[in-house]
Amino acid sequence: MKFTAAQIASILNGTIDGDASIEVSQLSKIEEGTMGSLTFLANPKYTPYIYKTNASLVIVNNDFVAEEDIAPTLIRVPDAYQAFSTLLEFYNNQKAAKAGIEKTAIIGEETAIDDSAYIGHYVVIGKNVTIGKNVSIHTHVVIEDDVTIGNDTVVFQHSTIHSSTTLGDFCVIHGGCVIGSDGFGFAPKEDGTYKKIPQTGRVVIEDHVDIGANSTIDRATLGETRICRGVKLDNQIQIAHNVEIGPNTVIAAQSGVAGSTKVGSNCVIGGQVGIIGHLKVGDNVRIQGQSGVTSNIKSDQALYGTPAMSYKDYIKSYIFFKRFPSIVKRLEALEKQPHE
Repeated sequence: MKFTAAQIASILNGTIDGDASIEVSQLSKIEEGTMGSLTFLANPKYTPYIYKTNASLVIVNNDFVAEEDIAPTLIRVPDAYQAFSTLLEFYNNQKAAKAGIEKTAIIGEETAIDDSAYIGHYVVIGKNVTIGKNVSIHTHVVIEDDVTIGNDTVVFQHSTIHSSTTLGDFCVIHGGCVIGSDGFGFAPKEDGTYKKIPQTGRVVIEDHVDIGANSTIDRATLGETRICRGVKLDNQIQIAHNVEIGPNTVIAAQSGVAGSTKVGSNCVIGGQVGIIGHLKVGDNVRIQGQSGVTSNIKSDQALYGTPAMSYKDYIKSYIFFKRFPSIVKRLEALEKQPHE
């Protein structure tokens, strides 16, 4: 597909510096731009590339001021990064959208699938499932009984959606996810073995949630595990039974949240963070990567370390951690000095 600068500027409500008729047919990084490609400049660190890129069209912030001659046409917008994201969404929507059910799919009884939805090859769908408008279910997905999937949601290859799960509108479930599997519940017995506790709850995923590849979200023991509106989960994340993740919280890869913990809204949690069970994490909390959280956290805190502590305290303490070998040597030298 080809688009002119004028068409793109119209989509983004931007203004043009240069040739409005120039056409582009692909997207590129600014440092790898080629003729006929479109890119963007948002991070000031990449500013030098705008003077030597071969891209035909560059999206920039309104306040960008060129210090040298620039070959590509510019589209000025309030926020270049957000504008490029909007353009990616538009580009994806322009691709030929599939609809209908492939012949190799297996569909259970009493299942309602909107005519605009797409069900891919070798998909297995159970009984009493509801699938909304413009949903895409890709190859080899398994959807068990009593699942509801809202409008404009995408479930990618080899994911499994277990029974009684609800997915909202505009969700993206990446490949290999398992949603609604049993929570980790076992009761110790007198003989040292463990008896499995039935997991009878469900998973509720609200609108505009992204779940990264190979992530797992366990069903509740009783009640529900809930992922609130706007949550973004990276790849390989474990969310245990009865956990609640508040609106617009983001969690980076390989992190885990143990059972019955409640995480607030607008939190930012780094990679490989571990949060133990039955805690309450407030709103607007920042947790640095590889931290271990073992106690409740009030809102508006920034934490680091294992067990996690105040970010500022950790950084101050780390100075002493690094100096600890030399401090020990000094102490040993003092101990060897003769006493009066």
